[in-house]
Amino acid sequence: MNHLVIAPLLLPLLAGIVLLLLRPLPLSQRRLLSLAAVLALVVMAIMLLLEVADGSVWVYALGNWPAPYGIVLVLDRLAALMLLTTSLLALFALLYACRGTDLAGRHFHVLFQLQLFGLNGAFLTGDLFNLFVFFEVLLLASYGLLLHGSGKRRTRAGLHFVVINLAGSTLFLFAVGTLYGVLGSLNMADLAVRLEGLAPADRGVAEAAGLLLFVVFALKAALIPLHLWLPAAYASTSAPVAALFAIMTKVGAYAILRLDTLIFGAGAGASAHLLDPWLLPLALATLAIGMLGAIASTALRQQLAYLVVASVGSLLVAFGLGTEAAIAAGLYYLPHSTFAAGAFFLLADSIVIRRGDMDDRFQANAAMTERRLLGGYFFVLAVITVGLPPLSGFLGKFLTLRAALGHPAEAWVFAVVLGGGLLGLIALARSGSVMFYRAYRPAHALKTPGSRLVVELAPLSALVLLSLAMTVWAEPIHRYALDTAEQLLGGADYIRAVLPNRGGLQ
Repeated sequence: MNHLVIAPLLLPLLAGIVLLLLRPLPLSQRRLLSLAAVLALVVMAIMLLLEVADGSVWVYALGNWPAPYGIVLVLDRLAALMLLTTSLLALFALLYACRGTDLAGRHFHVLFQLQLFGLNGAFLTGDLFNLFVFFEVLLLASYGLLLHGSGKRRTRAGLHFVVINLAGSTLFLFAVGTLYGVLGSLNMADLAVRLEGLAPADRGVAEAAGLLLFVVFALKAALIPLHLWLPAAYASTSAPVAALFAIMTKVGAYAILRLDTLIFGAGAGASAHLLDPWLLPLALATLAIGMLGAIASTALRQQLAYLVVASVGSLLVAFGLGTEAAIAAGLYYLPHSTFAAGAFFLLADSIVIRRGDMDDRFQANAAMTERRLLGGYFFVLAVITVGLPPLSGFLGKFLTLRAALGHPAEAWVFAVVLGGGLLGLIALARSGSVMFYRAYRPAHALKTPGSRLVVELAPLSALVLLSLAMTVWAEPIHRYALDTAEQLLGGADYIRAVLPNRGGLQ
């Protein structure tokens, strides 16, 4: 049993506890400690990804109790990819927050570390109940981060966020309790085994619980019609928190993928592919609604929030197609969309700082310094986000469209993906032209000193470079995604690793 598997949980948890105990220390020292913990998490995630890149699955049995009786953490290719994506995004969001966002309220760094603890736990757990526990941890931390700095808009958005997610948590418990009552287990690998031999009389109840889980995960992913909490929450919170929240919807998408390929995968007997009638149509509708929301937005951060909704739609379109090539396309698109959204929220904050009373509203003649530099960043991020060639956004959408060839919904996928890209292009072209081409710099405006500007734009630049790196190294990243998709659709490696004696568990 390799103890490195539990390290991505222990590191942010211990860092959060230490930061809470050392609150009397100067903020500069607490910032260094928090950054060091996240940097160590990046190194650890890279090590773990390299260890499982060969297809091995690592299982860590807490208390040395074997599954399904004990709690297990499971590291496979997908979990490793999610850990690395999260830690990289968190590092640069935290760097940006250390410029002063963390001064707006108490315990920012503690909450940030607890958020990472919940995220990493959700990706590593092999048990449905503990997935619920980690969801609650990351949601509790996200409540605090969302409200950090207070304000009327933030408080209103936070209230909606809390109420809707509490309702989702209640449904999660109902689904978990129903599955346990029917199948007698909550270990995900064990559920997959037991579903195959489930009596026909109990199958309807198990499938109803599975669909209820899908509703909960769809709420976390902001799949329509459960997306209404996201635009206000993401548009109202601070820039580094919104950037970190770019991974939050991916937690829901990750859980949907696990549910669809492992628990109700090909080996689930008559319940196999339970989500097929629902996932693809809802994903296409989410992509369309997200892009329509972006084009109808009246402020930049609101527009970016709707683009996050659209990116969830694009991601789940790939997952909904269900083939190895399509899932691989989605797994390539996932880190791309996460880094692009995070970078865009940081850029929006830099723009807001320089527009004075205009804030991020789409109104012309707003004062802005460093207009050409920020406009250049806006142009690059718009190209990446919309999916214009030759950058990573284009490659992700191209892979999805190629995987859709021959699918019964091929025409719908092409129409919505390409039409959504056109709407996104129009939306960002309009907002960019209003804020940059029709803006002026008044005589009294002062340029930001070069050293401060470099520090401000460094995290944004790093996230842009990550997206560009995904273009340069697209072939090995896509190969890893293909291997991951193959492992997910097979399911046997995961089940064998968690339940070596699976034959006796049915």
